[in-house]
Amino acid sequence: MTSIDWSGVRDRVAELADRPEGSVFGANSHHFLLEPPLSPDELTELEEQVGVQLPEEYRSFLLEVSSGGAGPAYGLFPLRRVDGRWRWEGDGADLTDPATLGEPFPYTEFFNPAEGLPDPPDEDDYASTEEFNAAEDAYWETHDKVAYDPRHTVGTIYLSHLGCAYRHLLVVSGPERGAMWADDTADDGGLKPLTDARGDRVGFARWYLDWLDKAHDQSHQPHTTPIGG
Repeated sequence: MTSIDWSGVRDRVAELADRPEGSVFGANSHHFLLEPPLSPDELTELEEQVGVQLPEEYRSFLLEVSSGGAGPAYGLFPLRRVDGRWRWEGDGADLTDPATLGEPFPYTEFFNPAEGLPDPPDEDDYASTEEFNAAEDAYWETHDKVAYDPRHTVGTIYLSHLGCAYRHLLVVSGPERGAMWADDTADDGGLKPLTDARGDRVGFARWYLDWLDKAHDQSHQPHTTPIGG
């Protein structure tokens, strides 16, 4: 297993804090601030609570760099102990279910939970607004039960919010363990692995360090459009 060299990452992020925040997408949320890393005892306690050892790239980041803060998009969801229990915090972090992290993530390729669902009702097919509203409510109730069934994302940790309910997650159990995936189900875009130009899976370290490189380049270019996650 290749170890990740995280040396200098905190210094690079601190340098970004001295640059204009508006040049990097999401920086106005995390302000390029990193929380302290976890101690070995804290990481052990976390992994005992969730019942799974975290993928090496992410766990080494937690130990050597930070427990959350500055990162892709609106930042890396921080880990915090609340009433003696560890949990991830942020917009959508509650989608992570610590009780199911040991269950294998069920997908290895793109999957859209909403595929195959019928189209939403057409108002022209109904005799009254009341009938249409009732049919529409019933449709979206069924749609959401299927599209947002938490069984689709067992064995994953949600790590970042990209806006408009798009999020990135890390697979911690199953064949895709260690890979970063995108959750675009908010727009019926499904779940898909993050890949590079060659089609190879992107892990946590690549995901984070690529963001850091892009943020550094973007922050040193005047009058540019903020980058995405």
